[in-house]
Amino acid sequence: MEKLKRIQPKRQVMALIFMMVLSEVHSESIRYSVQEETEGGYFIAHLTKDLGMGTGELAARSAQVLSDDYKQHLLLDPQTGDLLLRETLDREELCGPAEPCVLHFQVFLEMPVQFFQGELWIQDINDHSPTFPDREVLLKILENSQPGTVFPLQLAEDLDVGSNGLQKYTISPNSHFHVHTRNHSEGKKFPDLVQDKPLDREEQAEYRLTLTALDGGSPPRSGSVMVRILIMDVNDNAPEFVHTPYEVQVLENCPLNSPILSVLARDMDAGNFGSVSYGLFQPSDEIKQTFSINKATGEIRLQKKLDFEKIKSYDVEIEATDGGGLSGKGTVVIEVVDVNDNAPELSITSLTSSIPENAPETVVSIFRVGDRDSGDNGKMICSIPDNLPFVLKPTFLNFYTLVTDGPLDRETRAQYNITITVTDLGTPRLKTQHTITVLVSDVNDNAPTFTQSSYTLSVPENNSPALHIGSVSATDSDSGTNAQLTYSLLPPPHDPLPGLASLVSINADTGQLFALRALDYEALRAFEFRVRATDRGAPPLSGQARVRVRVLDANDNAPFVLHPLQNASAPCTELLPRAAQPGYLLTKVVAVDADAGQNAWLSFQLLQASEPGLFSVWAHSGEVRTARPPGERDAPRQRLLVLVRDNGQPPLSASVTLHVLLVDGFSQPHLPGPEAAAERAQADPLTGPLVVALASVSSLFLCWLLLFVALRLCGRSGRAALPGCPAPEGPFPGQLLDVSGAGTLAHSYQYEVCLTGDSGTGEFKFLKPLFPNLADLETGGEPRDNPTCRNSSVFS
Repeated sequence: MEKLKRIQPKRQVMALIFMMVLSEVHSESIRYSVQEETEGGYFIAHLTKDLGMGTGELAARSAQVLSDDYKQHLLLDPQTGDLLLRETLDREELCGPAEPCVLHFQVFLEMPVQFFQGELWIQDINDHSPTFPDREVLLKILENSQPGTVFPLQLAEDLDVGSNGLQKYTISPNSHFHVHTRNHSEGKKFPDLVQDKPLDREEQAEYRLTLTALDGGSPPRSGSVMVRILIMDVNDNAPEFVHTPYEVQVLENCPLNSPILSVLARDMDAGNFGSVSYGLFQPSDEIKQTFSINKATGEIRLQKKLDFEKIKSYDVEIEATDGGGLSGKGTVVIEVVDVNDNAPELSITSLTSSIPENAPETVVSIFRVGDRDSGDNGKMICSIPDNLPFVLKPTFLNFYTLVTDGPLDRETRAQYNITITVTDLGTPRLKTQHTITVLVSDVNDNAPTFTQSSYTLSVPENNSPALHIGSVSATDSDSGTNAQLTYSLLPPPHDPLPGLASLVSINADTGQLFALRALDYEALRAFEFRVRATDRGAPPLSGQARVRVRVLDANDNAPFVLHPLQNASAPCTELLPRAAQPGYLLTKVVAVDADAGQNAWLSFQLLQASEPGLFSVWAHSGEVRTARPPGERDAPRQRLLVLVRDNGQPPLSASVTLHVLLVDGFSQPHLPGPEAAAERAQADPLTGPLVVALASVSSLFLCWLLLFVALRLCGRSGRAALPGCPAPEGPFPGQLLDVSGAGTLAHSYQYEVCLTGDSGTGEFKFLKPLFPNLADLETGGEPRDNPTCRNSSVFS
């Protein structure tokens, strides 16, 4: 028995699906019977067999037994399917005088939901004897009472019903009276004392008779009361009530000591025989506790709270007695009117406290509602707040199902407090609220998202290995392991970067990026790759971002001189006509710098010169020009040292040496100076003559070669004649010398050289540089040729 008492209804843990609305409900009730006072644990029926189910099916479907009166009178063993009595039942306590006594219950199956209606009939046994309210009854009878007069006596009460209830009355044998059992419309049996012979007070003034009440049980039970009969003098008018029966309605919440109504009886006698007093006639304990009557005025008042749910009406017998002992009987029917004094009740049958997000329609709870009031006071409306993704569905009788209204999103809301409100339709309306907390469990449905779709990082070249160059960061709206991120590198999809793993690495936990080796701006100015963040969900989700790393230039390359070359076997000598004017362009130092930006901005400076005031170097272009006309006293051979410096910090520089030979014209042989010849003559006696001979032959060959080239250039057909360069006589066309401005100038410059052949001496014309047209540069076109020439110098 202790094991059976410990069996409790199981709570549903897994979510029921929405097909609960299609669950089968059996309208035909299963009926069992049991005698009252049967001890708890009594076997009533084998439900598995009666419901047509297999062994263990009740346990598998989480079967429960629920009673309509919210009390658990029955037990169900799901393993065996046995329906047992939980406790000893008292029919009189459960049903009172009602017959039959039926206990309604439901068999509830959770998976899937199914209901069976059941009835347990409680059979009465003869366990109560008839009882009278008093131990002695006093009856006063006038001596002129006629035979056949009926005198109502106190009725006995028997809590049993049916054949076990009160059946008849008997009275001790005598010659003047006998008892008659009168059946009331409500099923009660009243004893009436019937007079058989005339009475004579002088002969016998008092009778003592025993009234016995018998029930129909086997064996029968009985109860008795002493009836004391006093023979009174003649009082020929008994009091009579003006109205009988009286009917009145009283609200169940009527306050104590409130007047119910007043009764009135009249007596035609005079004097003491005409004075009337009122009282309750043979009241039961319930009536005596609930009502009181004023003996003088007949006013009935309430002295105990009414409860419509327990007793709906009272039949109160009243008696009016005059001074001579005669009495009249009346009845007051008091009808209790229901008041909405009971709030609805709600009991949870099944509850699921956690639901995964993105799940389809899911059952959260199954519950039952009820109200002990009647009429509109017992009708109920069940509701939940409108702003929640849940709906209520009626299932069976007063059972409701709370289900989700579509998939939930934990990232939007992780917890719901659902308040179920049950309101009746009474006046005023009463309501009951019950709050259910539902947690939304996380599902990995959100991919990591980077704080930026693209990152741009900068790192100086020549950096130290393992230098931290920046970080990337991603977030995940999920929680727990679904939000734990791991970072990794990915090469760009369209332009894979070879050796990415040797350039950069990423901390898988923090997203910090590190340069693995020193970077060289001149070799790699920028590179791109992608970073992926992957969560630890199942399956894992990931997101990507683009990272561009720019290598910042450092001033680690000195300028490099392109012209004149310094590694030639013989130095390059520049020729300067003695007739050159100030600003004459002698040459242009062309240099480049492998760095970028201001680290590649070059400036030129004349450090040393044989004649400091003869030459000047333009700082930004590198052009070497004459500062004054050459004089007779200027040495024929000049040496210039030009410094090329960049704009970096610290600045780097390179130097170039220029050798300049002052000549009277291009016809003069390019011979070493007399000082050098003298030095060589002193060093070797044969050196001087050899040098002179070689110089003479070279000068003659050079002159003829220049003359031939000039004639060819000026005589080419189709070439437009340039100023100072006649077309018919000059066979040599003008040529353009392109000098790149990579390290020296901001743009490319072109110099045009013309030779004329109108005289025996060759004449070179250095034309002005052809500057690019600004409109052409803006549109991306090539610079146009400038046909204008300017005579820079003439060698004769």
